[in-house]
Order: sequence, then C-alpha cells, then structure tokens
Amino acid sequence: MRFFKKQSFESVLDSVKKSHALEKNLNGFDLILLGLGFIVGTGVFALTGMVAAEYAGPAVILSYAIAGLTCIFVALAYTELAVMMPTSGSVYSYSYVAFGEIFAWLMGGTMILVLGIGGATVSGSWSAYIVNILKSGGVNLPHELITVPAQGGIINLPAILITVFIGIFLHLGTKDSKMLNAILVFIKMAAIFIFIVIAAPHFDAKNWENFMPYSMDSVLVGSSVLFFAFTGFGGLSAAAEECKNPKRDLTIGIIGSLLLSTTIYIIIAGLLTGIAPYKELSGPDALAHALAINGSNIGSAIIATGAICGFTTVLLMQLYTITRVLYVISRDGLLPQIFSKIHPKYHSPYITIWAIVFVVSLLGGFCEFKLLAQLSSMGSLIEYSAIMTVVMLLRKKMPEVPRTFKCPAVFIIAPIGLFACIYLLFKQIIDENGSLMQSGEMLIYWFGAITILYFIRCFSLPSVK
Repeated sequence: MRFFKKQSFESVLDSVKKSHALEKNLNGFDLILLGLGFIVGTGVFALTGMVAAEYAGPAVILSYAIAGLTCIFVALAYTELAVMMPTSGSVYSYSYVAFGEIFAWLMGGTMILVLGIGGATVSGSWSAYIVNILKSGGVNLPHELITVPAQGGIINLPAILITVFIGIFLHLGTKDSKMLNAILVFIKMAAIFIFIVIAAPHFDAKNWENFMPYSMDSVLVGSSVLFFAFTGFGGLSAAAEECKNPKRDLTIGIIGSLLLSTTIYIIIAGLLTGIAPYKELSGPDALAHALAINGSNIGSAIIATGAICGFTTVLLMQLYTITRVLYVISRDGLLPQIFSKIHPKYHSPYITIWAIVFVVSLLGGFCEFKLLAQLSSMGSLIEYSAIMTVVMLLRKKMPEVPRTFKCPAVFIIAPIGLFACIYLLFKQIIDENGSLMQSGEMLIYWFGAITILYFIRCFSLPSVK
C-alpha cells in the first residue's frame, strides 16, 4: 500500500549525492551563527516578558530551563539523525525512511506549521518593535496599516514588507543570506550583552519575592509556549546539503548553538524579571520597556535595535529552512517538480521561496500574533516527538549503519524527551478544565486539511518516483 511505502536509507543518500544544485559553502562556525540567528530572537525579545506576565512570573527562568533541557535531549537525537542522513529534508526525510510516505507528508506539514506560521509570528513581532521605535521618534503610522483585523485594523503592512525583504535575500542565494545573517547576529548579540551590563546593577530582589505567583502547572504551560524560542536548532539539519563536512559541521552547529542560546535565555529572563515587576512585561517590547522603567532610554533604544536584528535573523532562517524542506519534498515527487527548480545564477529554489514568502506575508499581515506562536510551538513539539521516536526505531532496525555521532543512552534520553514533548503539547491543547482550546482546534483543522490534500494528491498526480 503506497501510503506506507518507505524510502530506503540508501536512496536518501543517493538523492543527496546526485543533487549538486545547492552550493556547499557552510562550515561548523557558519552553522553556529546560523543557529544563533535562528534561535535567539522572538523568544528572548518578545515571549520572555509575555510568559512571565501571564504564566510564570520570575519563575520564567524555570520555564526556560525545562524547555531548554528537553530541547537538549531532542538535540542529541536530532544530531544523530542529521549526521546519519545529511539531507535538507530534515524530519520529513527521517520519517519517510522510518514510517513511510503518509507520515513523511504529515511531518512536512508539521515543518510548515513550525517554520511558515512561525515566520509569520516573527514578522508580527518585528512590526511591533518597528512601530514602537517610530512612535518614540514622533512618527505615528496609521493604526489601520499596522494592526491585523482581529485587533481592529486592516493589515499589518510592516510584517509583509520585512517578509518580502527577506525573500529577496533568499532568492540571491546562501552566500548573501549567510553574510546578512552574520552581520545581524553580531548586532543582536552585542545588544543582548549591553542589556546584561545595563540591567545587572538595577536588579532588585523585591521583584523576586513572589517568585512563582502562578502554579507549577502554569510554569509548565509557559515552557510549552517557550518551545517556540528553541525551534531553530532542528532547522539547521535542513542546511545539510550545503555543508562542506556535514557530519562534523552539523554536530558543532546544532549542539553548540542550542547550549549557547539556552544559557542566554536563562540569564536574560532572570535579569528581566529582576529589574521590573513581572506584571508589566506583557508587551512585545518587554526588554526595552524594562530598561526604560529604570531610566535607560539609550539602553532601551539599543535593545530595540538588537530586537529588530534578532527578529530579522530568525525570519531569515525560518524561511530558508522551510524552502529547503519543500525543495526536497518536491524532489521526491510529493509536490509538483516546479518547487525543486533551482535558479541558474543564484542556485536557490526561487519558486519555492516566493511561494512561501507569499503565504507567510498573508499570515503575518492578517493573523494574530499569539495564536500563531502557539501553533508554531505545538508544531515544534510534534516534530521533536517524531525525532525521538525515529532515532529509537532506526537504532533497532538499522544498527549496522555508521553513526559518526551517537546520542548517548538513547533508550533513556529519547523516552524522557518524548514524554516531555507529549506532556507539554497536551498542556497547550487542553485547558485546566479538560476542554479543547482554540489552539488545539486549529491544530486538528490543520492536520485534517493536509491529510485531505495528501489523498487528493495520491489520486490526481503520477506515482512518486
């Protein structure tokens, strides 16, 4: 039955070897920069304050620690699979080998949820910061053009413009995108360092007196939301076909960038809730607002600049990754071949890039930030659950395959990570009264829609090669 037809491990590697369309110009250091560009952004600049205000208070550092520890378990499994099968298909390709075609399709849909909808979330955060910067300079943009319909506006135009700008760089190829990312990561990390230096002297233990104002259950819900802040490390596997030495570079990039990002998140969360009351941090510009409360308007402006750079790098990497995944899905025949067409000069999957830019622009321009962030976070938890399952299954079914990097104690770490992901996913789908939340309903609709599309594709297009 074709629904469960699997790709062989050898066929995945052969497809990578035969495809020379994507240039190999990334090394381990490049991947760490890409990882920091991908991971450190919306989480630290926008979600930290929101989670502190609504779910965890100062215990947001525990939310980050729980999410980060779970992601470290996932990263160990992800790295094993990435160096074992260095394909830009990421979890889509791993699922194709382990479970079959329909599961691979569903994982491709999950990646769109994580990265496409996640990109729309980031573009909304970018817009909010830009609007606030302009407002502080006396420039007030029309409310109707900076607000989505659900909040009383017509369109979030800045969110659309930044998405199109990123699309132009992706169209020009990995080399230019890599250079832009490196510059913006430097500015972003400098802004974070400045925040730490300015904020540390203003730390007030009184702000931590009610360390966990909500329940531990709420802290865990906060962790599930903050998974959105860690989505980048898995996306690095989509750069596999553009790495000079995938086995070495992916190991360095995935694990290195995740450890650095987790450390940064916990430090920033601790300082943020220590210099301002947690209830005042619900806005999308929490770091800049906290510094302004403490009289540092210059520091606030620097953080706002760093946030803009942070959101830009995250959006760049999210769109980069999803275009590479769709490129592989098209190459496998599950999407029309036009999506795997490569630009003759820039060596980029340019048709896929502009299709994704169009969809993400619509989402960012017309949909609400919070719901998009929840959907993307839930997609990440589903993706990570699949990774944990695949790595255990392939250890059993393909023990003879060389593994340059092996997840230590895989049958201990992977089940723990799997349980944590499923538990945190459940926290986002079901409320405390046992009812299905709006985000849970949207998730069901999404997977229902892509399942229907799969069957339409099966009966209307030629068989997959």
